[in-house]
Amino acid sequence: MDDTLNARRRFIQIAAGTVVTPRALLLAGALPAVADARTPEAAGASAVTFGDASLQLAFDGAMRSRVARLPAHPQALLSQWCTSEFLQLADGRRVTHFARQAPAFEAIDGVHGKGRRMLLAGVAPEGVEKTVDVRLYERYPGFAFVRVAYRNVGRASLAIRSWTNSAVECPMQHTASQPAYWSYSGGTYPDRRDWVQPLKAGFAQENFLGMTGSDYGGGTPIVDIWRRDGGIAVGHVETIPHIVSLPLAAHAHGVQIAVSGREELTLAPGDRFETIETFVAVHGGDYFATLDAYRRVMADRHVQTPVPPRDSYDAIWCAWGYERQCTTPMIEGTLAKARELGLGWAVIDDGWQSVIGDWHLDPAKYPGGTADMKRLVARMKAEGLKPRLWFSPLSVAPGADLLHDHPDMLLLDKDGAVQNITWWNSFYLCPGYARSVDQVRELVTTFIGDWGFAGLKLDGQHLNGVPLCYNPAHRHARPEESVEKLHEFLQVIYDTARRINPDAVIELCPCGTSQTFHNFPATNHVPASDPESSWQVRHKAKTIKALMGPSASFAGDHVELSEGGADFASTVGVGGVVSTKFTWPVDPKPKDSFLLTPAREDLWRKWIGLYREKMLPMGRYRGELYDIGFDKPEAHVVEKDGRLYYAFYARQWRGPIPLRGLGDGPYRLRDYFNDRDLGTAGGAHATLDQAFEGFLMIEAIPA
Repeated sequence: MDDTLNARRRFIQIAAGTVVTPRALLLAGALPAVADARTPEAAGASAVTFGDASLQLAFDGAMRSRVARLPAHPQALLSQWCTSEFLQLADGRRVTHFARQAPAFEAIDGVHGKGRRMLLAGVAPEGVEKTVDVRLYERYPGFAFVRVAYRNVGRASLAIRSWTNSAVECPMQHTASQPAYWSYSGGTYPDRRDWVQPLKAGFAQENFLGMTGSDYGGGTPIVDIWRRDGGIAVGHVETIPHIVSLPLAAHAHGVQIAVSGREELTLAPGDRFETIETFVAVHGGDYFATLDAYRRVMADRHVQTPVPPRDSYDAIWCAWGYERQCTTPMIEGTLAKARELGLGWAVIDDGWQSVIGDWHLDPAKYPGGTADMKRLVARMKAEGLKPRLWFSPLSVAPGADLLHDHPDMLLLDKDGAVQNITWWNSFYLCPGYARSVDQVRELVTTFIGDWGFAGLKLDGQHLNGVPLCYNPAHRHARPEESVEKLHEFLQVIYDTARRINPDAVIELCPCGTSQTFHNFPATNHVPASDPESSWQVRHKAKTIKALMGPSASFAGDHVELSEGGADFASTVGVGGVVSTKFTWPVDPKPKDSFLLTPAREDLWRKWIGLYREKMLPMGRYRGELYDIGFDKPEAHVVEKDGRLYYAFYARQWRGPIPLRGLGDGPYRLRDYFNDRDLGTAGGAHATLDQAFEGFLMIEAIPA
């Protein structure tokens, strides 16, 4: 008996004979639906509703839906009626209205624990049957899992172009003083735009998770919009990357989000296909709640970030301040100063290799070959610093021996041409090809096992997502295999390094991209990855702490990339690992110098000392306490050893500041950067009246 018939019979059985529990009945009719003012018919009159204590979904007779955040009140977040799941046909028509049949409900128990399920089906005039399977779990209130399937019940074949799931439209609220909504978008763009942005009418972003540039692609499959009183997010929960879009658009009447996939196929009569599994979620506060729930959902599905080793929290010095002209004497001349300042890592960055792709040592810098590199690694260790090595594992430069010896490793487009990595002036290797995997395993064994490095820095925006591969030598079942196997390629690097050295730190730095969540199991240290502002350092920290865990090893990247080139506060205050690329005692680049002058050294010494004293990344980032968009001043909190560490940011601030998260007992408040006593406070509604410029760092100590 085929799967289609089984699925259909199962639905009929549930619809005909399932006993609905009193709890399911209560939630299925908890909130009367109200038709949108622009909808001529009273859609709510026949709406079927399904939800939990935080979320309610309603479907009208045409299987259009809307989303409500509970508890309901006149100003509660409530989306407008819209066609949430639909098809677009090859001739441009949209299949949107389905005559809804009676719903079915059942209790479920699975990888996410106990929950409930609602099945809806309906048939469109175009001869398409749609089945919507919605699941809610007790462990994840406000988070609805959605599976959608379509079947051709007509007499003619149907050519399909695309599908859309979990579409939501929320009414626009116009305010003079602040944005109506803020947003988080998981898409990647070559302009390296902010991940968190305010919304106003006219804003539009496709959030395509395929390639948006020659070497920019991938991302995290979530888009979230929120108002002061809460928000709605959509995304997908598949365990491998999918090339979909999560379009976000704001116009005069509303804000729209959805998950859409291009699915060019022809359904013969009786044929059926399923979309990927998507979700719609509601939340209070900002987007942190959605990303935190998504992380836990994916952990249930065995897509999980490893626990960071203790060494991953040590402060970092990177030789990139000398750029590609860096030599062994320059590195050796800086090591003692790095150790003196309290830094724990020394990173050899781009420029040690002869050619990208071959990964041989540059004979001009290492004339003694491997022996010279081993001596440098030993020198770093003798200075009390852990050595880390940069490399770009999917790149091969023109002229590399690898191109001559193994051209079969290249990722090729559908015309048989190489795919460019413009930033590195290189070509892509295919991560889904066995020889590429074997080569990177051998390289990691050399770097960690033979040369003695304690960590690796995997660098380049092209590591976030790759193009489709059409190389016939790879025998891909589908061109998408290159995309879907990237995380497995990175996992080989991680597993190989950790087998040799269980404490190895594997840094993943996909420069400027909105990092692909599916790659996180292959890393235990993530930087802000070429931030273009201190705001990017801070909101990337909040994002990574949600997606990787509240004690994730997140680095603010080189402090020289922050505003003013010295904004340690934007790293320390958010629970980030401090990193610097200073040069010393001289800098061969007077124009773009990162020389550690005496004045800068005093500031570096103070911040690195505070970082080592507090070690906030090892604490718990409390992203649920403040809304990064609407709360002023901007606020972040880390809880560690019973103390709360507040960081507030503003150009200028004067006035009361709420101190959220404090217990009932009194806390002694201390400005730990300026070493000032600020009195005491306690309780859920504690505030502190202060004036500051730039930042204010407060340690709340139980009295």
